Amino acid sequence: MKRCMFIDDSSVIRKVAKRILGGSDMLVIEAARGFDALEMCTADMPDIIVVDGALPDMQAEDVIRRVRAIESPIQPQILISLVEVDVASIMRAKRAGAQGYLLKPFNRPQLLECFRTLRIAA
Repeated sequence: MKRCMFIDDSSVIRKVAKRILGGSDMLVIEAARGFDALEMCTADMPDIIVVDGALPDMQAEDVIRRVRAIESPIQPQILISLVEVDVASIMRAKRAGAQGYLLKPFNRPQLLECFRTLRIAA
């Protein structure tokens, strides 16, 4: 079973993602803050991580860099989640180790297509 972590201070975004992705083949884990997510990743690294581009406690790029620095046999695919296309934020996230981005709010078809693309790239 694949494990996906959504790091977002919006409980609505996390719940929508969990409702769309949760099922027999995907376990969705939630974190509201970057520091909480890092602790969770240190204990048990997920396969996919979606990081909010505007976390309240730390920059998304810092979360991505710190996740990449954690020694783990799992090298997660990481996306930054943004409310609008911001090329500078996307490039900073990619330089930190992200594979791409996801625009929010998202709907079921958008999120599922994004995750299908990640599975192909895996």
